[in-house]
Amino acid sequence: MASMPADRSPDSTLALLREGYRFIGDRCDRYGTDIFQTRLLLEPTICLRGRPAAALFYDPERFVRAGAAPKRMQRTLTGVGGVQGLDGTAHHERKAMFMSIMTPSAVRQLGQLFDDEWRARVPVWERAGRVVLHDEVAPLLTRAVCAWAGVPLADAEVPRRTAVMRSMIEGPTAFGPRHWRGRIGRRRGERWLGEVVERARVGVLPAPPGSALRAIAEHRDGQGRLLPRRIAAVELLNVLRPTVAVDRFVVFAALALHDHPQWRDQVRGDDDATECFVQEVRRYYPFFPVAAARVRRSFDWQGHHFPQGRRVLLDLYGTNHHEALWPEPERFRPERFAGWRGDPFALVPQGGGEHLTGHRCAGEWITIELLKRAVTNLTTTIRYEVPPQDLAIDLRRMPALPPSGLVVTDVRRTA
Repeated sequence: MASMPADRSPDSTLALLREGYRFIGDRCDRYGTDIFQTRLLLEPTICLRGRPAAALFYDPERFVRAGAAPKRMQRTLTGVGGVQGLDGTAHHERKAMFMSIMTPSAVRQLGQLFDDEWRARVPVWERAGRVVLHDEVAPLLTRAVCAWAGVPLADAEVPRRTAVMRSMIEGPTAFGPRHWRGRIGRRRGERWLGEVVERARVGVLPAPPGSALRAIAEHRDGQGRLLPRRIAAVELLNVLRPTVAVDRFVVFAALALHDHPQWRDQVRGDDDATECFVQEVRRYYPFFPVAAARVRRSFDWQGHHFPQGRRVLLDLYGTNHHEALWPEPERFRPERFAGWRGDPFALVPQGGGEHLTGHRCAGEWITIELLKRAVTNLTTTIRYEVPPQDLAIDLRRMPALPPSGLVVTDVRRTA
């Protein structure tokens, strides 16, 4: 049995927080392997990257999700009791609930709502002179996804609800005020949507057919039981929050258009080129850093032993930047996706494996649709200038974003 390389530090939690997205990849490069062991939060942990590792990691016979995510992540980002932490039949039933609302027509409907919100906001941007794209896109996504999901949202509520969801996105890897804002945001979000679910169940609030609100409020488990109110709120947040998080990808897409201006003309009016561009944005820029699981039962793989119960982390960012998968991974090259047929274990910005039965993000198609709409709006609906600013992406910060949020000026509608 081969000896698995080990990080020498007695605990690497602070190193992970200090080094961010490159924590696993840098050590894999140092040890000349795609697997090593360390201790995180004082617990022995195996870290992996690459396609074979992703195929292993998403094997439900080898791994479970229950108890894998740290509590600080559940209490901010994902919620306790949500689909991400389920396995087996319970996971399949809950995942089917989500997939039932991800029809192609429903995805297009959300994209159209986002388009409508974007275009309605353009006159405000024209008058403002200076716009921080990250600050502007999140409320548009909040409005669009709430309307799509069947969640009522008054205009006056938009800033507050957007802030709640942003706090959850920012909280998991932070310490101090940013983390506690995430916990407070989680409690407020669950309380808000718990009330929405309850009103829908008693008939006070109409839940449109096909909406996320109706699917979640009416979902019954294998024993015919409705989801508990808090769990239903967690799952409704698992529709709203990840959609608002697409604001980061929109900023990255705008940054890519700025850094690679030749692609502005290529994507304009060309759906295939836009698709390639969007997929490269998802591959190249940092989003989720890792995914977590636990070993279901002891096994050996490639000469390494995986003890039962051991926490395992898959490096999503490192897999998307693995040289064996992506030639010149540090170059932004959308053309690499021309004719790409897809690989569930190679491109994993939102997890890997299968959508229907596995732990790949149910909202991935939504992300792609919204990004394509954003790219089209950035290249055909408006023109703008990008003034000098700090656009460097610090991979030590999770989640990452340009410090300026990407400022644009002199926004005007195209003819």
